[in-house]
Amino acid sequence: MSVKQSSAAHGIEFRDVSKRYGPLPSAPMVVDHISFVVPRGTLTTILGPSGCGKTTTLRMIAGLESPTAGRIFIDGQDVTTLGPAQRNVSLVFQSYALFPHLNVIDNVCYGLHGLHLRPPQVRDKARAMLDTVGLQGLDLRRPHELSGGQQQRVALARALALEPAVLLFDEPLSNLDARLRRAMREEIRALQQRLRLTVVYVTHDQSEALAVSDQIVVMDKGTIAQCGAPSTLYEQPASEFVAGFMGEAMLFEGHIHALNPADGESPAAGSHARLGPLRVPSPASLGPGPVKIAVRPEAWVIGPATSSGLAARLTKRTYLGSVMEYTFASALGEIFVVSPQVELPLDVGAPVSLTLADHGVSVVAG
Repeated sequence: MSVKQSSAAHGIEFRDVSKRYGPLPSAPMVVDHISFVVPRGTLTTILGPSGCGKTTTLRMIAGLESPTAGRIFIDGQDVTTLGPAQRNVSLVFQSYALFPHLNVIDNVCYGLHGLHLRPPQVRDKARAMLDTVGLQGLDLRRPHELSGGQQQRVALARALALEPAVLLFDEPLSNLDARLRRAMREEIRALQQRLRLTVVYVTHDQSEALAVSDQIVVMDKGTIAQCGAPSTLYEQPASEFVAGFMGEAMLFEGHIHALNPADGESPAAGSHARLGPLRVPSPASLGPGPVKIAVRPEAWVIGPATSSGLAARLTKRTYLGSVMEYTFASALGEIFVVSPQVELPLDVGAPVSLTLADHGVSVVAG
């Protein structure tokens, strides 16, 4: 591999990329030496809280920002110094950025006029893209005559018409209501898989990221906190930050004790962290000492009050139709639990014993 080439199997590669706003070394570092790969034909979500650097990262892929250091490759080509028009990248903005004075088909045609196509070819291509995103028959409507979801589809059709090597989404669903947001994320995912598009998708919504991604890059303060498959980040977070950010989780103080053969503990069984009276399997990479234990609300198993398990008493319950939300008081503090058992809800004040399921529990460095 030469200095200027990267594997063509990589739709996008960031190699030790940094971005500092301002010429001085003391200027804020918005993106701090990050490296990751987006395989061609897959969807990667960049996820993180406001100010973590995810939008700046997206803008560097688009060529709207230049990195202070490092190199960026698209389809094996070094594009670090190339402008947006030279990168074969399309960006779908949060605001859709439709032209209000143009009708639907003219909005989609707009980007095609610079491709040296004859006018009939431009219209045919635009209409084919509208068919692809399910907007047949709406060619002559203006943006203000469309719903939010239809406007989103027009913006998507306009981006797809350019046949980009990479399609970028910047918080694309944040202006939609919850039901439409769910429907649109499913459509974007289905379209990406059907057309085998290389997509980078920026959001701060964890459930959105879990639903659409082949890979998630979690960013925190300009660095990559963890990168991997959605299930890996949810079930095996690498840090306290990722555990708390990837869906709802409560963090508890725990402790890994050295194995004691005198107590019948076998090294083959692996190490465990103690959470009150409960034992939680811990990664081999963590040695004895204090740790944090992340427990998701669905990981708690509610049983009758016995001498085993964690003794708790119900202080609050909420019926949500498909699940019950419970709050228990315990020696570990307040515990929030989501239970699918809605037929026989517990009474406030009921004593229970809580144990942990095999999923939704992870041990990270303290």
